[in-house]
Amino acid sequence: MSAGRPAQLAGPAAALAAAGPAGRPALTGGWLAGLWAALHAEWTKLRTVPSTPWLLATTVVLTVAGSAIAASVVKCAATACSADPVKNSLTGVMLGQATIAVLAVMMLTGEYSSGMMRTTLTAVPRRTTMLAAKAAVLTGTVLVTAAVAVLGSLLAGQFFTPENGFTAAHGFLPVTLAHAPVVRAAAGTVLYFALIALLSLGLAAAVRDSAVAITVVLGLLYVLPIIGGLLLSPVWARRFDRYSPMNAGLAIQATRNLGKLPIGPWEGLGVLACWAGAAMLAGWLLLRYRDA
Repeated sequence: MSAGRPAQLAGPAAALAAAGPAGRPALTGGWLAGLWAALHAEWTKLRTVPSTPWLLATTVVLTVAGSAIAASVVKCAATACSADPVKNSLTGVMLGQATIAVLAVMMLTGEYSSGMMRTTLTAVPRRTTMLAAKAAVLTGTVLVTAAVAVLGSLLAGQFFTPENGFTAAHGFLPVTLAHAPVVRAAAGTVLYFALIALLSLGLAAAVRDSAVAITVVLGLLYVLPIIGGLLLSPVWARRFDRYSPMNAGLAIQATRNLGKLPIGPWEGLGVLACWAGAAMLAGWLLLRYRDA
């Protein structure tokens, strides 16, 4: 956390708190007026933190670069090839999601470590409103970033996959948004990024510590699939694939051999949504009933 962060956070929060006695006149227009003021404050804080554009840019670079590498090295010269060129073209998501998780965690825990959370809660006394504003601003920012990253990944896949044998002659659709399965994979991947952000934000609200929250999130994303792969029982390994947040969520990228997947595309994204919802609920409960 940079030394200038408290000053950066103080501006929008202090301005909102100064709107009137005890910071509450910002809410005199009703709950929606309070939410609008909170949204403005959270957006101001997020965009003025120096690490935000770097983390978002890193997300795009990691996602596109990882996807381009995967699309360029996976080859298929026979019709019996079971590889999925669309899923290969979106492989970089497994890298880009890490920086989104860090951004989401730091959006909340950064205020605890800098001591600005008390100022924020003075400006926005309703903790539900504060958390909802953070979630809305974070989700909107991540959706835009994810759309750029996914589009770049698909363009890279469109360039590399035909050269590697993924052609209509071998039974493969072009990696283009002109086909419904590709649209579903692309849109679902954008939603995947947003759900990872909400999962991370909820866990950050629950534990309040940056290192612990980041460790827990990355453990859920990367360690659970490894544990599932080490299990000797194929039944339990399949259950880990069905219910671990990353494996289940990334099923949305599949466009071939859907019947062989441990879980369907939209069902898998639904599992991830349940993880994110549970994390946000836990974070909201602890935030609401625990001292700042």
